[in-house]
Amino acid sequence: MDERQLRILRELGELGSVSAVAEALHVTPSAISQQLRLLQRSLPVPLTERAGRRVVLTDAGQALAEAAIEVESALARARHTLTDFAGRPDGVVSVAAFHSAASAFFPLLLRGLVGPDGPRLALADEDVPQDRFPALTRDHDLVLAHRLDHGAPWPRTVASTTLLREPLDVALPAGHPLAARPEVTPGDVADQPWITVHDGFPLMATIEAIASVANRRLDIVHRINEFAVVAEAVAAGGGLALLPRWTARAHPDVVLRPLTGVHALRRIDVLHRPERTARKAVRTVLAALHSAAAAVRGHEGDAAPRPAGD
Repeated sequence: MDERQLRILRELGELGSVSAVAEALHVTPSAISQQLRLLQRSLPVPLTERAGRRVVLTDAGQALAEAAIEVESALARARHTLTDFAGRPDGVVSVAAFHSAASAFFPLLLRGLVGPDGPRLALADEDVPQDRFPALTRDHDLVLAHRLDHGAPWPRTVASTTLLREPLDVALPAGHPLAARPEVTPGDVADQPWITVHDGFPLMATIEAIASVANRRLDIVHRINEFAVVAEAVAAGGGLALLPRWTARAHPDVVLRPLTGVHALRRIDVLHRPERTARKAVRTVLAALHSAAAAVRGHEGDAAPRPAGD
């Protein structure tokens, strides 16, 4: 049993097929199969079994794959002990984020981590459905992901901490009759045209909750993921939308109003593989993200959102 074999077993548990593991690790499927056979010879219980045409983990294989996370973490800590001991927080740290989080957090990171001895950032935007965020930790040290506050937790294969619990408000044109109200209900907004994200993205569950509470199907006329574009469409009269209170950039012709009657909150979490924080540079950036979250939230707390033009 060696580190590479355990890594392959872990990846098989996450990706679900030998071919997917081979693609992720840039080797051939036959090489993956050979390493699995070598690992199996050293152990008394079956680690894999056939499920149709695929090879999947048995319960014993899954248990060993989870233990492999601890092994990789321990080995990563050992590799970086000397660097940490010498007090060198430098090194490249890759950070990926979905669009609105990237817009809010990336400038704060770039300004807050300047200096010759600090981490060097490699930033990337990744706008993916919710279930694909954990896989991004394979290619990035830290991944900013979002999910609804009451949604399913992230898988145990990744570590996560929450940066923000951000309210989702209804965005209306500044001249809309509902803009004069301090808050709106599902019944108030259910008969309006709507601009929503694409299916598979977290905000859709809140849209569905609005329809359920109002007991009617919403008229979804536009599907737009980028919140800056959503705000422009709302301002032009294209419909109402849900926008995050703190991370969406304010538009002078758009008003945000709190939504009552449904649980309209999203979490912005930072995901990473447990072994990545063995590097001091990664821990430095993680701490900077938490400081940036406080700046993004500012002093608003859970107060009402900004009016148009603020």
